[in-house]
Amino acid sequence: MSDSAPQPVERRLPTEESRQLIELVRDIVSKEITPRAAEEEEAGHFPRAVFTLLSESGLLGLPYDSAHGGGDQPYEVYLQVLEELAAARLTVGLGVSVHSLACHALAGYGTKEQRTTHLPAMLSGGLLGAYCLSEPASGSDAASLRTKAVRDGDDWVLTGTKAWITHGGIADFYTVLARTGAEGARGITAFLVPGDAEGLNAAVPEKKMGMKGSPTAQLHFDGVRIAGDRRIGDEGQGFAIALSALDSGRLGIAACAIGVAQAALDEAVGYATGRRQFGRPIADFQGLRFMLADMATQIEAGRALYLEAARLRDAGLPFSRQAAMAKLFCTDAAMRVTTDAVQVLGGYGYTLDFPVERLMREAKVLQIVEGTNQIQRMVIARHLAGPETR
Repeated sequence: MSDSAPQPVERRLPTEESRQLIELVRDIVSKEITPRAAEEEEAGHFPRAVFTLLSESGLLGLPYDSAHGGGDQPYEVYLQVLEELAAARLTVGLGVSVHSLACHALAGYGTKEQRTTHLPAMLSGGLLGAYCLSEPASGSDAASLRTKAVRDGDDWVLTGTKAWITHGGIADFYTVLARTGAEGARGITAFLVPGDAEGLNAAVPEKKMGMKGSPTAQLHFDGVRIAGDRRIGDEGQGFAIALSALDSGRLGIAACAIGVAQAALDEAVGYATGRRQFGRPIADFQGLRFMLADMATQIEAGRALYLEAARLRDAGLPFSRQAAMAKLFCTDAAMRVTTDAVQVLGGYGYTLDFPVERLMREAKVLQIVEGTNQIQRMVIARHLAGPETR
C-alpha cells in the first residue's frame, strides 16, 4: 500500500504546556498502545498496565484541580488527548473518559474533606473508576432507577443491580446513583463505593460486537455497606449530579468518536493512494476521491463542534445543548466514516488484516452510550422549543 504514513492532526492548542502534553500522548500511543491494539482487542485483553502508565504520566486527571492530583488542563485540551487515545484504541480513550466521569461527582460536589481524602488516589494514584447509573430496566429513563440505599445507623446499605457498566468488575471505585427517597429524580443520591466492598459482585462481562478489550458488566449490590461519609452531595441531589456529569461525559464520547473516525480516514487514504487498479491508484477515481473528501469534512466539522462546546464549558458558560449536539453529530459521523472506510478498502476492509472493520464495530456503540442519539435529539429540542407537553 502507500509508503506515506498519515500526518498527525494539526491542533490549535492554548499553551506550550498543552503542546508538550499532546506530544507525550503521541509518544505513549506509538510505543505502548498502537503496536498491540488489534491483537489485544481480538483477545479481549484489558490493558490495565496502560492505564497505570497514563496515571503515572498525569493523564487520568487532566481536567481536575492539581491540588488533588489533577492536571489543571482546560476541557479543550483534555478532549484532544481523548481523541488521540481513541484513535489508537477506543478501549483506552473511552476508558479514560469513563474514569473522568466517575471522578466528576466527588470533584464537583464532595466536601473539602472528601476531596482531600479520596481524589489524589482517584486522579493520580493508579486507581481506575466506573460510573453506575443504568440498570437492566432503567436506561434512557434513568430517573426510574431501582437500586436502593437505606440508612443503617451512620452507614448506608445498597441493594440492587446496575447494568452496562464500563470497567464493571475491575474498577477500584464506583460512583453509584441509588434511590434514597420517593420515586422520580428527586429521590436519587450519589455514593462513592469501593471496588472491593463486601457484597459487591460483577456478573460475567457482556459479549459485545466491539470494544472486546473493555469489560462491560452488570454489578450486583447485595447489602453493600458503606460509611456515611461516602455519600456525595445532599440526599436527593444525585440526579442533578448525574446530569451534570453526563454533559461533560458526552463531550468525551464526541472526542472519542472523532478519534475513531480520524483513524478510519487515515487508513482509507493510505489504502487508496497505494492500491492500484486499471493502471493507477484508486485515489485517482473521482467517486472515491469524493468519498474521502466527505469523510474528512465530517471529521473537521465534528472536531470544531466538540471544541466549541468545550470552550463554552471552560468559560463557565452553559454548554448542555452544545454537548448534546457534539455527541449526536460526532458519533453519527464516526459511524458514516468508518462504514465508508470499509467500502474504500473493499474486500480487504471486511477482513481482520486491516483495522477498519474493528473501527466500524466500535463506532456503533458510541451512538448508544451516555445517552442514545435519540435522547440527544430530545435534549436539543427541549433547549429550542421547551419541555414536551403531556
